[in-house]
Amino acid sequence: MRPDHENEKIVNIEERIPKIKEQRKQKANRRLISFILLFFIMVLIIIYLQTPISKISSLTITGNEHVPTKQLVKLSQIKEGETEFWNLNKDLTADHIKQNKLIKSVSIKKHFPNKVSIAVKEYANIAYLQKGNLYYELLENGTALPEEVTPSHAGPIFVDWDNKEKLKLTVRSLNQLPASIQELISEIYYVPTSSNQWLVKFYMNDGNTVIASIKTFADKMKTYPAIVKELSPSEKGTIHMEVATYFEAFKSKKKEDER
Repeated sequence: MRPDHENEKIVNIEERIPKIKEQRKQKANRRLISFILLFFIMVLIIIYLQTPISKISSLTITGNEHVPTKQLVKLSQIKEGETEFWNLNKDLTADHIKQNKLIKSVSIKKHFPNKVSIAVKEYANIAYLQKGNLYYELLENGTALPEEVTPSHAGPIFVDWDNKEKLKLTVRSLNQLPASIQELISEIYYVPTSSNQWLVKFYMNDGNTVIASIKTFADKMKTYPAIVKELSPSEKGTIHMEVATYFEAFKSKKKEDER
């Protein structure tokens, strides 16, 4: 190997040594800065967790109409100034609140550093239960509220239902109907027979009646507008939907007198 070439290599290595040292120094500095930042973050977290600011200071609840706020706060098991903000399990808290049968859904948000907001959605009132001269709201899940009310909107009225199980099932099926169909219904009666314990009778706002099964009316009643459209506007009667669907006209007083 030529001497000049060897000297050139030695010079190149000597030039690179300071650069390598500088790169190592920069890496060491970055590691030190990262360590210091991590250390201070951990210190701040420890300080945060050891001070009152880590406790929930404010709990707000919205969306409730029938369930008192105090009751929802109790169900949430959140205590202002005591419950740890970071330890709050949102799913578990939502499950606690939904123990109330009037609550349909719960949404919980945590706002740093220590505030919590809860938005609830209650089951909607879709009908009324009439007992004698008294009225009670019926929710979409079949629950009847205990407070007496005056019907405030046009909606189906369940008249004198004593069978709570069948009432709940009927209300839930009613909720599956489009609002446009629900609005056509005036009153609903439970009319079981010895051979069929599932029969219900609907009194419609147009003067017709419908007899159907609790098990199937959610599907069959959807065809009501189309059926009525095929009938003469002056002819009223009962539309049977228990099994096969057919129309039976009301008997006139004149025909009754002729018999």
